[in-house]
Amino acid sequence: VQLQASGGGLVQPGGSLRLSCAASGSIVSINNMGWYRQAPGKQRELVATISSSGSTNYADSLKGRFTISRDNAKNTVYLQMNSLKPEDTAVYYCFVVTRHLSTYWGQGTQVTVSS
Repeated sequence: VQLQASGGGLVQPGGSLRLSCAASGSIVSINNMGWYRQAPGKQRELVATISSSGSTNYADSLKGRFTISRDNAKNTVYLQMNSLKPEDTAVYYCFVVTRHLSTYWGQGTQVTVSS
């Protein structure tokens, strides 16, 4: 299984970005999908997850600004990020968990929020 993340970049504070992550390869069935992020000098932290039925979970600090969604037909997960702040600067990693409880990671996409 390969995950290809895209959509990162440089954005000004208050701006928006939409990340995408498409899974390909020998995919039997995907259960949860989601995103983590890692800022410089900090531990990786969970951003959001979404189940196969569409149930979502967010880091408390991000509720109301970030929205996770998925397209099961395309095996793709999205992260809409609004009202971005400099502290959102990080490398964002997508992941999927299959029906067999195997976890796969994307390569990471850099998000930089700066004026």
